Amino acid sequence: MATEKQIAANRANAAKSTGPRTAAGKKRAAQNSFQHGLSVRLSGLEFTRQREELAHQMAGDTNSELELEVARAAAEGDLDLGRVRAFKAGLIDRVNVTGCLVPPEPFKTKKEHTKHFNAKLRALKRFDEPPSDPIPINPADSLPISQAERTAEATRRVLPQLLKLTRYENDAASRRDRNIKTLIRLQSRD
Repeated sequence: MATEKQIAANRANAAKSTGPRTAAGKKRAAQNSFQHGLSVRLSGLEFTRQREELAHQMAGDTNSELELEVARAAAEGDLDLGRVRAFKAGLIDRVNVTGCLVPPEPFKTKKEHTKHFNAKLRALKRFDEPPSDPIPINPADSLPISQAERTAEATRRVLPQLLKLTRYENDAASRRDRNIKTLIRLQSRD
């Protein structure tokens, strides 16, 4: 049983970690699951066709509606797993080609950007030659030349994003594996 001191400490910690408090923070947090769309379950004719085909392969020629339903859930997990892995491969390919996920900004701060823009406006008003826009460093130039080293460097650069996607990959694999085990148990009872 928790002591009064522990209960007070738990309440104090809970009060500190209540999530975002500002409107901007709440708005940003509300968009977390929409960043890549992997939390959304797929639907549609093509997905249904693929799921049914895979479910019938998994279940074999059975007449049991329960086995088919479990096979459908396993197939859905397998298709979701493939979708997450394809998304991860796409991130690595994008970095392999461009050198980064987000293009670099030519200005380090908003103040630098405003200063440059105002200088251009002043030059245009005086009919002078406006200052040229800074050219950002191309991140792809810093990638190695050999394909194996280039892919390894691209993977290293995108690793934080890949780690965030592990949750979705693990969830899909768990759903698939759990339902396959259930399907095996159901089929072994027959």
